[in-house]
Amino acid sequence: MRRALLMITLFALGACTDRTDAPYVKDVPESTTKTSVLTITARDRNGAGNFTSARAEAPRYFNNTISIPPIHKAGDIELSYREPDPEKVFVIADQKPLSGAAGFTRELRSALTQKTKVNREVVIYVHGYNSSYTDGVFRAAQLQNDLSVPGVMVNYSWPSAANPLGYSHDRDSVLFARDGFQDALELIRDSTDAPILLVAHSMGAFLVMEGLRQIEIANPGWSEKALSGIVLVAPDISLDVFRQQASRFDSLPQPFAIFTSQKDPALKLSARVNAVDARLGNLADPLELADLPVTLIDVTQFSARGVDRHFVPGTSPALIALLRRSLEIETAFRSDASGRSGLIPGAAISVRKATQLVLSPGLVRAN
Repeated sequence: MRRALLMITLFALGACTDRTDAPYVKDVPESTTKTSVLTITARDRNGAGNFTSARAEAPRYFNNTISIPPIHKAGDIELSYREPDPEKVFVIADQKPLSGAAGFTRELRSALTQKTKVNREVVIYVHGYNSSYTDGVFRAAQLQNDLSVPGVMVNYSWPSAANPLGYSHDRDSVLFARDGFQDALELIRDSTDAPILLVAHSMGAFLVMEGLRQIEIANPGWSEKALSGIVLVAPDISLDVFRQQASRFDSLPQPFAIFTSQKDPALKLSARVNAVDARLGNLADPLELADLPVTLIDVTQFSARGVDRHFVPGTSPALIALLRRSLEIETAFRSDASGRSGLIPGAAISVRKATQLVLSPGLVRAN
């Protein structure tokens, strides 16, 4: 435990930038790529109008226009809070407030009508621990751009402290945000009959499972009917808690994909802080979940130097290339009903209901 706390402290000393002060630049050049990210947030605002770690009494709704620089490289979020030059870094070019749930519904429906029928899908991204409002919208925009997500991207921003020492605050914020996240899911489902894909990272996966668990208790079978799939990336959830959450589902939505890595330093640290051997996101043995219809996608071999090893599917250029070439998101997570065969090319290990896919950089060359 002492070593874990020392690692957190050292990490915090190297992360002194105030990420509350979001980089807004209204006039961006034509050379940048603009992408729209609808956002529902449970964060409160400070006097300067920026979103903080404070927990809001009611949700707020926005349509963010994110500008991606022409020098952007797949897997990166080029960033500068001090000198946000849109030719070099991600910036928020516009943040349009929406008039409550009704305004959000109108904006969502309008965005969907601008898509071709086959691309009318809602992809909901839920950020993880130590994330600011800006971190969430930038990551959603980066994933949409780099993975060529064809649908409408929605970001759910819960009140993380955006501080490496804020782990306890973030866990409490997840519990605080459960009702709001449930309301957001039900609002989106009531707004459209388009397929809904949930993508959650790290502690955001804990929020997703808690929110869905609440819905399933009140309305059994809702998730399977409402969702086209669930993708958990490096989920920071203990195995026994995940199993208890999953037990509340009549049937888990399919496909149900879990990206794992044994080289994830954040999850190793989380395991030490929580005094356990492993978290769901660095699970190595599919036997642990053999009775659940889930697909464990092992991306350990893509955890190279220079890659954010806590978000490998979105930060490894090699893995992004594989995902784009083999699946184009729609194909990747909804190509077959089982969610186990043909999802992504790789070495497959089936253990009863669960399947583990082990991916390697060699697949990029092979495809």
